[in-house]
Amino acid sequence: MPQGQPVAVPEDGLTTRQRRNRPLLMVHTGDGKGKSTAAFGLALRGWNAGFRIGVFQFVKSAKWRIGEQTVLERLGVLHEETGEGGPVEWHKMGSGWSWRRKEGTEADHAAAAAEGWAEIKRRLAAQTHDLYVLDEFTYPIHWGWVDAEDVATTLAQRPGRQHVVVTGRRAHPALLDAADLVTEMTKVKHPMDAGQKGQRGIEW
Repeated sequence: MPQGQPVAVPEDGLTTRQRRNRPLLMVHTGDGKGKSTAAFGLALRGWNAGFRIGVFQFVKSAKWRIGEQTVLERLGVLHEETGEGGPVEWHKMGSGWSWRRKEGTEADHAAAAAEGWAEIKRRLAAQTHDLYVLDEFTYPIHWGWVDAEDVATTLAQRPGRQHVVVTGRRAHPALLDAADLVTEMTKVKHPMDAGQKGQRGIEW
């Protein structure tokens, strides 16, 4: 895309404006750091544009509050008080389980993930949000807790102008096929390789 220009113009009968404003399904995947960070940055940009933001965390522990949650929720309060930006909702869809899957049984995790996906489907049908951040949603799909084909079909056929960004490693091929934008984060170096643990302000 040299200078922001598309490399091809399809013969789809749409005007440039109509094509530009189509809702996007975006996937941030790969083994590198930054998938969720990029999605939350997108949420900040959307908030500034007046989007109704819905964040749905699928794998982070329900007890773990990351920095982006505090910032976005405060922006939601600012919207309520002043009308600036857009409304913000932040939901933790798991039952206190982490990506290491140490807490609870697998059946508990699967049920929580299925319930979370069912809620998102209801919201998509109702066109509740303008931007959905489905954080680490690739994992319950990969583990078989949520049906990949159902996800791909539902997201591809969502009504209205609803943007969706999905993050996580090992994104299912059906999700990649349905997506309009796929970015793969590739790790070149990471502090953990040198024995350094995550730190506040960088990882959370």
